[in-house]
Amino acid sequence: MRKNSARAALVSAAAMALTMIPLAGTSYAASCSGAGCDNKGPATYNCDANASTMRTLNSNSRVAELRWSHDCIAAWVRIKNNADPSVYTSYATIEKYDGAGKFIKSLSVTTPGYGGSDWSNMLGGSTYYYRVCVRFDDDLYPLQCSTKW
Repeated sequence: MRKNSARAALVSAAAMALTMIPLAGTSYAASCSGAGCDNKGPATYNCDANASTMRTLNSNSRVAELRWSHDCIAAWVRIKNNADPSVYTSYATIEKYDGAGKFIKSLSVTTPGYGGSDWSNMLGGSTYYYRVCVRFDDDLYPLQCSTKW
């Protein structure tokens, strides 16, 4: 009888300990989805971990990528500056369009200095189209945009 009580106590303690351990991946689960991700940071909301590059645009050594998170159903632009020296201020923009091609919204990020990278907040939803653009202050170089995805 004593053996059974000891086993029951051990099993109970083990079961209790397991409930305190988070399941694998739960702390990294995406915390927004679709349009609920609009204007939210991809890293902050755990949308960047499994993201894919859908479009790439190279404008005067500024490389803009349209990034897509299947987990969050949202997109953003990531920009890297490969221009040395990087004396001109530029911006990367993500644009969101509806199914009819009507412009909905855009978000921008300033391109960092040489060798740096940065990203915009997200725009979300699976029924929309997205593209990325790079523009320079004073229209120094022509506006360049990717095709829509």
